[in-house]
Amino acid sequence: MLQKVEGIVLRASSYGESDKIVTIFSRELGKRAAMARGAKKPTSRLASVSQPFTYGYFLIQQGRGMGTLQQGEIIDSMRTIREDIFTTAYASFIMELVDKLIDDESPKPHLFDILHQALQAISDDYDPEAISLFVEWKMLATAGIYPVLHQCVNCGATDGEFAFSFAQIGFLCHRCFSIDRYLIRLTPAQVKLIRTFYTVPIDQVGKLTLKKETKTFIKKIIRTIYSEQVGIQLKSQKFLDQMERTPEFFTPKKDPSSEEH
Repeated sequence: MLQKVEGIVLRASSYGESDKIVTIFSRELGKRAAMARGAKKPTSRLASVSQPFTYGYFLIQQGRGMGTLQQGEIIDSMRTIREDIFTTAYASFIMELVDKLIDDESPKPHLFDILHQALQAISDDYDPEAISLFVEWKMLATAGIYPVLHQCVNCGATDGEFAFSFAQIGFLCHRCFSIDRYLIRLTPAQVKLIRTFYTVPIDQVGKLTLKKETKTFIKKIIRTIYSEQVGIQLKSQKFLDQMERTPEFFTPKKDPSSEEH
């Protein structure tokens, strides 16, 4: 059965001398692998549409096993992402995270929108590090983690000072600080920012620029959640960590530094 889908190429791997196995995350079918015959040949009509980050329409021949990619129509090649090592690294991290957390072939249009909005924002020159934080917070539910961020996870209070508790997976108000000695206290701005990452669609945020220390602080919280509660290891995260440790070897397009938070 032939089916046309709107999708994004998550990854592509070589198969034999001239073919590729392309993993496409589509709005209609979810995550599917398809054989792209001859796609490694520069003259192939499938060469350009089988590149990672490519957003387009794909015609897939579905069978009992792996499908076959018959043709593709590029909507956006996301070429600007691939032109810079900084944006490529964060976009690759986002793609790998989504790929790891989606393990079946059922449609997930909400997650497709998150991925598409993230790649579009990076392509439009938004801060890729901040965009990756949005995706990490929004993918928690897919990993089976539902942090309580709208109120105190213990007493339900919505006012007062708040802290993040890894033991409770959510916010604790100052009245309940005593139940977790390892909590991380938050400023009102940090509370608001975490809620924004978790709840506000990426395409509705606008040009949010954050101080480096703000991103580092929020990143430590979300990475600890993934490490302790989800337990996935991402190859792309190791490269990002290397970028953080040796910034002199990497030159991003710009330094998204000044920020009000």
